[in-house]
Amino acid sequence: MEADKMGLFRKDLNDQVFKIEVSDIRQFDDEVSQIPGMIKLTMGEPDFNTPDHIKKAAIEAINENYSHYMGMAGDIELRTAASEFFNEKYGVSYDAQSEILVTVGATEAIATALQTIFNPGDAVLVPTPLYPGYMPLITLNRIKPIYIDTRDNNFRLTPDMINQAIADNPDETIKGIILINPSNPTGISWTEDEIIAITDEIRTQKLWAISDEIYSELTYGHNHISIAKYIRDQTVLINGLSKSHAMTGWRIGFLLAPKAMTDELKKVHQYLVTSATSVSQRAGIAALRDGKDDGRIMNVEYKKRRDFVMTEMKKMHFEMAEPSGAFYIFAKIPEGYNQDAMAFCKDLAFNHKLALIPGTAFGESGKGYIRLSYAASMDNLVAGMERLNAYMTENK
Repeated sequence: MEADKMGLFRKDLNDQVFKIEVSDIRQFDDEVSQIPGMIKLTMGEPDFNTPDHIKKAAIEAINENYSHYMGMAGDIELRTAASEFFNEKYGVSYDAQSEILVTVGATEAIATALQTIFNPGDAVLVPTPLYPGYMPLITLNRIKPIYIDTRDNNFRLTPDMINQAIADNPDETIKGIILINPSNPTGISWTEDEIIAITDEIRTQKLWAISDEIYSELTYGHNHISIAKYIRDQTVLINGLSKSHAMTGWRIGFLLAPKAMTDELKKVHQYLVTSATSVSQRAGIAALRDGKDDGRIMNVEYKKRRDFVMTEMKKMHFEMAEPSGAFYIFAKIPEGYNQDAMAFCKDLAFNHKLALIPGTAFGESGKGYIRLSYAASMDNLVAGMERLNAYMTENK
């Protein structure tokens, strides 16, 4: 009887819910975490702790009774600090009062942007491989994804790819494009010339650019260039403190957009979350004002780790686009080994206690690839490369 009731109940749910699953990354990480002695190079989370000056600001906020609702757009002092930070770092100017929202991490910013821009049935251009947090939200909002496979150009998006995707779908209402720069999972960071070319095409096609720049402070050999610098009037910019200041658990993100768009984003944001956490917002002020270069301090270490891992994996004949941002390596499994990425990663995990993420977690264009996160200690990276080499040697 109860089973029958549950069956009837389940048919009453939003049918889109049945089309999504918990992310492959989380499922795989949960599965391999049960194995004793596992080295996990799976999650996109800094292994650094939040800097002490930020934690001190949070403690002070608790003692000063910042335990009430903040304004739905966020603490104006935090928005002002964000306006100053993004202007100083990337040359993009947003008014703190009317063009910046504080969100519950970049994830809520993504959800808010998609719900605000797209009607059910609208289409969005999706360059792949892509961070898997986007696709379930696209599905839930009944948006049609139009994939742009970037593998053949070493994972670099071009204006011609955008133009071709639109030409191939003449009957679709294509309203926007998702851009992640630097990229998760590939670590690719675009040059200024590439950004100018891409934004020229976006302007011509009258698309909204949903530009996820959460890894903007983690670039190697160059400074990050924001897309909003060139196409501000068509950009919804997403950023946050998770990666730049090792604050993943604090859940502070930002939406930056022209005032008219921010007015609409604010409505959706309000009904999703009311407002971001008060104490975290006060900590965020310290992050942006007193820790402007916290991310740069961390990425000196990340670059050392990247160079070490790339060198070791190339010795094992992995091919990869050199990551110039974020903290990932997206590598092609060498010929002669199991090209089923999930099978490869499971075999490696269960037999050599090293966990990497199968490329298929990032879409069809991830077939035959694995993603490694070098946001891990050098000791774990050294041991991980030893285990990977043992596996590759054993399975020649």
